[in-house]
Amino acid sequence: MDRRALVRIGAGFPLALLLALVAVALPAGRSRAQEPLPYPDVADVSHASPGAVAQFRAFFVPKSEHHPKALMDRFAHDHVLYIDATSGGIWPNWDALNAIFSGFLPKAPPAALSYPLRIYGDKHSALVAFEDTPQLFGHELRILGAVSFDKDGRVIRWMDYWDGRSSGAKNSIGPKYPADFHDDVGNATGRIADVAARLQQAFSAGDAAAAAALFSPDATYEDMALHSQVLGRLAIKRYLARALATAPFGPGASLAHVVGSDQGGGYEWHAVPSAPMRRGNTALALDGAGQITRLTTVYDSSLLSDADYRSMAQLSIEP
Repeated sequence: MDRRALVRIGAGFPLALLLALVAVALPAGRSRAQEPLPYPDVADVSHASPGAVAQFRAFFVPKSEHHPKALMDRFAHDHVLYIDATSGGIWPNWDALNAIFSGFLPKAPPAALSYPLRIYGDKHSALVAFEDTPQLFGHELRILGAVSFDKDGRVIRWMDYWDGRSSGAKNSIGPKYPADFHDDVGNATGRIADVAARLQQAFSAGDAAAAAALFSPDATYEDMALHSQVLGRLAIKRYLARALATAPFGPGASLAHVVGSDQGGGYEWHAVPSAPMRRGNTALALDGAGQITRLTTVYDSSLLSDADYRSMAQLSIEP
């Protein structure tokens, strides 16, 4: 029944019956789909499956609405590990996560929000770029999260990476920094795993040409820690030729864990032994041919000296 038919019959029906007919005629789930989100609806989901989008929505809505019980339902009860790889915070099981979220979320102010910006992957694993507003943890955090799910869509592994310098936080690597990130859990396979492995192999070899060959002609390269952006494969090749020797993901670094699907995802990496940070995270958006259209990497530059940071940032300038 369409809208015009409802108008023709409307005059002869009681209001209650007419409203019932309208409810039947509207598509199922329309009201739920049009419910406003508690956060800005800005996420780029063009490289994500509907299942991944739904799973992250089910996570970020209760987190932003400060409902710990609904949020905790998104974590697998028997086997979950959550690590903030930048601060070194670790929550090794469901009970530890429940204690932290139940403790602070109900008291959080309305402006304390957490919401996705980009999602790359599917219902099995994905890379999510997201924002935590300053009211949530005291600093604005722009995070790349590597997330793996079980068969029921619940989180079994979540690793967060953000740059302390960009957030106004000075971090350190202490003796209790996590040693086990469950890198053998929830790894992606297929195209994203192949592209990530070939890219990190090229980075580790200091081979800018081999790395650049994996990018599309109009790709974008972003370093969140250095606040740098390089546009186009040719410029990316030149930049990598200058930067790989001192990059924490360059010669001596290695791949740690991969998430995502044929559309994109990301990979965590072990930093070069001489770097002050232990790990970092890199997001990869892929086109239909498997070429990288956008790379975004993050690591904690607050661990670098100011001199080393400035030296690395200056490499984005064309000579």
